[in-house]
Parts: sequence; structure tokens; C-alpha cells
Amino acid sequence: MRHVLRSLRHRNFRLYYLGQLVSLSGTWMQSLAQAWLLYRLTDSGFLLGLAGAASLLPSLVFGVYGGWLADRFSRQRLLMAAQALAMLQALALAALTLSGAIAPWHILTLALLLGIVQAFEFPARHAFVAGLVPKADLANAIALHASMFQASRLAGPAIAGVLIVAIGEGWVFLLNGLTFVVVLLTLRAIRLPATPAEDVAEPKDLRAGLRFAWRHRPVRAALSVVAAMSILGTSASVLLPVFAVKVYGVGAGRLGMLMGAIGAGALVGAFALAGRRSLAGIERLILGTGVAAGGALALFALTPVFELALVFLAVTGFCITRVLASSNAFIQMTVPDQLRGRVMALFSVAMQGMMPIGNLAAGAGGDLLGAPLTVAFSGALLIAAILFLGQPLREAHRTS
Repeated sequence: MRHVLRSLRHRNFRLYYLGQLVSLSGTWMQSLAQAWLLYRLTDSGFLLGLAGAASLLPSLVFGVYGGWLADRFSRQRLLMAAQALAMLQALALAALTLSGAIAPWHILTLALLLGIVQAFEFPARHAFVAGLVPKADLANAIALHASMFQASRLAGPAIAGVLIVAIGEGWVFLLNGLTFVVVLLTLRAIRLPATPAEDVAEPKDLRAGLRFAWRHRPVRAALSVVAAMSILGTSASVLLPVFAVKVYGVGAGRLGMLMGAIGAGALVGAFALAGRRSLAGIERLILGTGVAAGGALALFALTPVFELALVFLAVTGFCITRVLASSNAFIQMTVPDQLRGRVMALFSVAMQGMMPIGNLAAGAGGDLLGAPLTVAFSGALLIAAILFLGQPLREAHRTS
């Protein structure tokens, strides 16, 4: 375990990890409470989907600008500003809900505003991690960052479910707002060494990151694999309610088990990556695990046995997290620091920005073809996409 958690030896990363764990748990609490409140007010599945899209689509539109800011200004200050704005969003949601004035358009508007904040914050957050640990521990720090995200994803909704029943959605929003105090204090306590002078010849424009990613074929391949995973690998999550009711004939409790299986597998996958002692062979890991994710998706879609479905979903979550975190580590170890924000912005677009497209496609496919056939087809397409798009990664592995 000392090896798995070795990045926590560094004070800056330890502070960052603690603050983000508290804040992200609050964010996941708010996500569940917001969805529950919106559905309670409207009884509309369409508006639930619209709220989800409102929180993710800004990454597709504004993500590259967030990367430009992350390379232009202090990433630490950008993160503090973004966290402060997210705190104001949560407090506004709490005030409207507790006062009884909340309306569906308030929820949708505030979801969009939070999505815009996160679109600018995401590249800075991922680029910031690289400055908190020595380069030798960067891959471990990225894996632990992924594990923290998955742990908060499991804990936050579980806590929110209890609190919604006990005290109501408005107090959950208020509690989330208060969690940002922790992350602001930890960010403020981080002490970074003086940044060396940047290469003055490096252009400060949006196209620099795009040029680097396009010309560096393995990085371009890694970003393409992430985009394919976000579009095709999310189909099972979107259609799980359909599987629960129409395939397995179970209720909300067992639907939670299906969702929890993905999260549990993802958490194990992140810790497994954190245990790697080096990045040697990471290109092969990205490709092999990506193919395995497609296979697990297809097997889940085709099994009528609930217990086997849990196993295949856990494997899917394990593989998806390994692919995303490994691609993140590979890109961060390859990109020069003066371009880190802009290239990680492309990672943000590939991961978060493409997810709504996959969600919409899965929903439409579920209506037209049925959930099992849609997910099986997505798994097969994912395998083909990984093998085709990942060829430069295979070549890089051979020459490394």
C-alpha cells in the first residue's frame, strides 16, 4: 500500500487530494439531489437528460479556452476562482430550494452555469496535478486522482440518498456549498516552487496545443481512444434502467447494484493502475484494456443472468477507468509543460465533451434497436475503434 499511495508522501498533493475528495463528494451529492428534485418537480425523463447534457456540453464548446487559460495564468489561482464560482452556484441552488422558489428553469440554468465553470476548470485541474509531484510519481498521482474521483462517485450519491430523505434536497445543496470551503483552504495552503521562465518562442494561442496533438501521432491516438471510449463505452450506464426493468425484471434497489458494480470496478481499476511501478508498456495497456472494455460491454448486453451482469459491468468499469487514467498519464508524460493546459483541454473535450453525444446515441439506439442490441453493437464498435485508432500507440510501444 505504501507503493500504491506513494504520491501522498508529497505535502502539496496530499492537500490537493484531501480537498478534492471532500469537494467532489459534495458535487456528486448535489448531482443526485438535483436529478431527484428535477424529476420530482417535472416527472420528465427528457428534462433529466437535458440537465445532464447542460452540465457536460460546455466542455465541448469551451474546453479549449480553459486550456489556453491554464497555460496563460496561474493554475492554482484559476482553480480557486473556479471553486469559488461553483460554491456560489451550489449556494444559489440551496437558497432557491429552501425558500420554495425553485423552478425547473432555475435547475437547468444553474446546471449549465456549473458546466461552463467545469469546462474551464477541468484542464487547469489536470495540468495542476503535474506540478504537485516529481515526474517519477506523476502516473501514480494521476491514478490516485482517478481513484479519488471514483470513491467520491460511490460515496456522494449514497450519502445524498440518506440526506434527501432526512432533511431534503435544499440542505444537500447547502452542504455541498460548504464543502468548497475545504477545497479553497487546501488550495490556498499549497506552496509551489517558482516556475522557470517559459520558452518565449512558444506561441500563446489556442492552435499550439492542437498542432502538438495532431503532429504527435501517439498523443493523437490516445485522445482518439479516449473519445471513442466516451462515446461508445457509456452506453451501458445510460441504458441500465431499461436493462433493470425489461431484461432482469428488477426494481430500483437492484438497479443501484448495477450502477454500483461499474463504480466499484472503476475504483479497483484506478488503484491497480496506481500500483504500477513504471509507465513501461502503457501504450499496450491502453489498447489491451480498451479492447477488453468492448468485450465486457458486449458480454453484459448478451447475458440474461443478473449476477453475471454485475461481473461484466464491474469489468467494464475497471477497464474504462484504466484506459482513461492511462491515457491521461501517457499524455501528461509526453507533453511539454508550457503546452500542458491546452493539450489537457483536448483530453477534456475527448472525455467529457464527447460523452453527451454517446448518451444521446445510446438513448436513440435503445428506442430503435432495444437496449441489449444497442450495447452489444457499442461494444463491438468500441473494439474496432480501439484497434483502428490505436495503431500509433502500438507502433510507439514497439519502438520504446
